[in-house]
Amino acid sequence: MDVSYGTIFLSEVGGTAMLTLLGCGVVANVLLKGTKGQGADWLLINVGWGLAVFAGVFVAFRTGAHINPAVTVGLWTSGAEEYAPGISISIITTLLYLAGQMLGGVLGAVIMWLSYKQHFDVHDEPAEKLGVFATGPQIRSYGWNLVTEVVGTFVLVYVIIKFGDTPNALGPLAVALLVLGIGASLGGPTGYAINPARDLGPRIAHALVPIRGKGGSDWAYSWVPVVGPVVGGGLAGLVALGIG
Repeated sequence: MDVSYGTIFLSEVGGTAMLTLLGCGVVANVLLKGTKGQGADWLLINVGWGLAVFAGVFVAFRTGAHINPAVTVGLWTSGAEEYAPGISISIITTLLYLAGQMLGGVLGAVIMWLSYKQHFDVHDEPAEKLGVFATGPQIRSYGWNLVTEVVGTFVLVYVIIKFGDTPNALGPLAVALLVLGIGASLGGPTGYAINPARDLGPRIAHALVPIRGKGGSDWAYSWVPVVGPVVGGGLAGLVALGIG
């Protein structure tokens, strides 16, 4: 293996932290009281998350920029031999990817909170404070919410795998546009986590940091944006393997 274990871990930490810093940051800018972007619309959130992915992919380029456990699972089930050039697929490398992604998700959200702390302090709606960190359904129905996350993540991971089969010069921009499209098309029911580290990491941060009047972290829903993306990513890899 040409890439060290430390590089794998730190690359995914950095990329995922950049993702959640900028992604959760755009939600904070739209939702929190007194920000420059307060009251902007869903499109800005979609664009912001797409650009957050764009930045995160560049930061984590050494490891193929998974920055998402669902992508790691999808590549594993697709029959690929490497997660990225010089990184063979093994139990150790898989765990390093997943651990780095989860830690990055927490760190990015904490830094976002520090950036918006004064606005969190004056904002008086606990549900919206949680919404800056983690996703939640518009209509709570765990089974159907799970379906939405499976479908959205399947699209993400399957198309990412197909990017590798059709070389192009778009690079990270292609993934950013894909995330923007998924948010605009499939993000309405659940807020399109499509990434366990993007949701669980910031949700843990929400539970840990001292946010004034923050309320609960909605742990009853928290399994949906973890299980759904893992299932969707795994299915995408299997379909890609079957189609060839």
